[in-house]
Formats: sequence, structure tokens, C-alpha cells
Amino acid sequence: MIEPTDPEKKRSSRRRFLAGAAGLAVAGATGAARADEKNLPPNVAGWSKQLGEGVASHPYGAPSKFEKDVVRRDVQWLTASRESSVSFTPLHELDGIITPNGLCFERHHSGIAEIDPNDYRLMIHGLVDKPLTFTLEDLKRLPRVNRIYFLECAANSGMEWRGAQLNGCQYTHGMVHCVQYTGVPLKLLLEQAGLKPNATWLMAEGGDAAAMNRSIPMAKALDDCLVAYRMNGEMLRPEQGYPVRLVVPGWEGNVWVKWLRRIKLGDQPWYTREETAKYTDLLENGKARKFTFEMDAKSVITSPSPQAPLKRKGFTVISGLAWSGRGKIKRVDVSLDGGRNWRTARIDGPVFDRACVRFYAEFDWNGAELLLQSRAIDETGYVQPSKAELRKIRGVNSIYHNNGIQTWALRASGEVENVEVG
Repeated sequence: MIEPTDPEKKRSSRRRFLAGAAGLAVAGATGAARADEKNLPPNVAGWSKQLGEGVASHPYGAPSKFEKDVVRRDVQWLTASRESSVSFTPLHELDGIITPNGLCFERHHSGIAEIDPNDYRLMIHGLVDKPLTFTLEDLKRLPRVNRIYFLECAANSGMEWRGAQLNGCQYTHGMVHCVQYTGVPLKLLLEQAGLKPNATWLMAEGGDAAAMNRSIPMAKALDDCLVAYRMNGEMLRPEQGYPVRLVVPGWEGNVWVKWLRRIKLGDQPWYTREETAKYTDLLENGKARKFTFEMDAKSVITSPSPQAPLKRKGFTVISGLAWSGRGKIKRVDVSLDGGRNWRTARIDGPVFDRACVRFYAEFDWNGAELLLQSRAIDETGYVQPSKAELRKIRGVNSIYHNNGIQTWALRASGEVENVEVG
């Protein structure tokens, strides 16, 4: 027997930790509490016999107390500190395409900046005819647009490059959300400042303690970027960049700078820490891909999944999400046998450019063990690759941009496990 190396032991212990957490979810789901007979028909239920709380009790709405487990979760060993960490969207608990504001994943580099909106300023300077400074109220007075986009961290699924690690789609794919943003087209602000002929790049910088910054080519900035201050109708949450963030549709989440404080125009990239030492894809030969901005087509079955096991045999609805930074999702296929055979899933609900779509596939489950997969195809014809196909090109040195096909093993018990197939 080959003794595992220390890193392998560490990965194994991490997986057991998350498998145990997922196991608790399975036990809770399959061992559901018995109903109170007094509340079942033909009896009149207890809640129908008394007045409920009045409207003043909840000035800001909250979920039912029975949904207290539908929350973002983090994995503390992923990062050195909670100020530079991530929480994950509970994808297995959601449906449709819009992520509720309170469940959108978080990724911070130095904690959440708390900014008084009265003190907020956005500067535009560098290679411009007229440097400008905007207050929040200035931005709100400008023409605005509403757009629905997905936002995915480049490191989403990053722990899975070397094999199945995290047991639950909240952990493997939960660094993604999809919301409606309201804001001002970046193009409008740049036009007001006046671009000099040699302005071909901009640097966006955040107001957090990390002064998080990224270089963005001018063609993208003038195309579809937004300076946003609302999501799903309300003002941004602090963890999502309140009061103002940059929206860069279809591109990796790291360029969607939060707490946006300044935009500098230049004639070349800045090659900042977050686009050199970090957020680059290291290949097998030791070279790194340069500026991998676009997020390729990706999908995941959210139910059944490790945190959403099956409770009974019979009619079963497979549900999942798909998205692509290249445009609209055209089709999603589902396999029950690890990719040997595919069937077209049903996409239900709106299909927007660079937004999540919801797909479903129905079948009768007889208790047999299955290998569940989904693959997304976008309007450019790009087909989501298998993990083996991806590794053949990229190797296993990377952390970012893992869009390989996910496999869930459905056991006869109804429990589901993260596995890989050859």
C-alpha cells in the first residue's frame, strides 16, 4: 500500500469534514419530523384559530423560521482569515434564476467596507479630457438601465481540479449568483469625461482596505459594463459593494470591483497583483494564461445533489442551473449514466444574455444507482467539456475557470455523493 503524502491526507480530512456536514443534511432530509395529527385535515389547524402577528412586527421582511437552514455557508480552512474569504450560495435550496439578495455568495479580500453614502465619491481620471468626481446622488440622477446577469467567481469549482473534493453543490458551485442590477452604463460616464485617443485600458479600484483593482480593456468598458447601485430592486448589500460596484457581464467576478472608488484611464494594462500573482491559470508546462476574462459555459444539477437527497422512489424532477459568459444558453443536456447517453433538458423561465437559466428533466426513479450529469451548450456552439477533456488541455495546476461537467452518484438509499467518472 502506498502511504498518502501529507497534502493528500489534508485533502482527505477536508473531504471527510464536508462529507460529514452533508451527511447531517441527508439525515435531516430523509428523517423528516412527523406531522402533528391535530393540524391535519379534516381538523382545523392551530394557526387558523388565532390571530397572527401584525404588520409592524417585521419592518423588513424575513424568511419563515422553518427556512432557517437556507443560508450561506463558508469553509474556514479555505483561507487564512475570514476577512479574506468566501461564503457559498445554497444552490440546492433555490429555484428559478434569481438569487435572493441575502443568499448571494460573498468573496472579500480584506473584509466588508462600511461606506457612508454621503461620503461616497467615484473619481474618473487619467487619459481623459476632463477628470470627474461623482457622488451617489449624481449617479442616481443619470439615465439608468436594468440588466439581469450572473456573477461567478473565477475560483468557483477550483477545489475540484485534482478530483472530487467537496460534497455538496453549495461548496462545488456555490460561488455564483444571478440578480438584476440597476445602474448607469459605464460608457455614459466615460463619454462625459472625454476619452483621449490613446486611452485603451482602464483600471477599476475598490474602496476596501485591499484597494482591490483590475485592468479592463476599453472595448469591454464601452460595450456593456455598468456602474450599479441596486440589485433586485434594492440598494446593494454591504457585502455586495454598497453603495456602488462595477458590473462586467460574462467576465470573472474578480473584475466586478466592489465599493468602486475610482476609474483610471491608461494606454496599457496595469498588471496588478490580482491579474499576475492571482487570477491567472497556470498550465501544465509552467506557463500561465494571460487575462482569462470570460467565463465559459457551465452547469450543475442542484437537485438531487449531496445536500438535496431523494426521499422516495417514483416520479423525480432533476433541477439545475446553467450559464455562459459568451451569451445565452441554447440547450442543456442531462445524463443518468455518467455521460454515456444524453437527453435534452427542459429550460423553463426567461433566457437572458449572460444570465443563469433553470433546467428540468423528469424521470421515474426505481431505486437504481445512477450517475447524474448536465452539460450546457451556449449560442456560440460552445459545449461544456468533461473534466478529463479540460485537464487534457489545462493540466491540474490551476485554481480558476474550472467549468468541467459535474457528476453526482445517486445511491439506492437516495443519498448523493460527489464523484468522478473516467
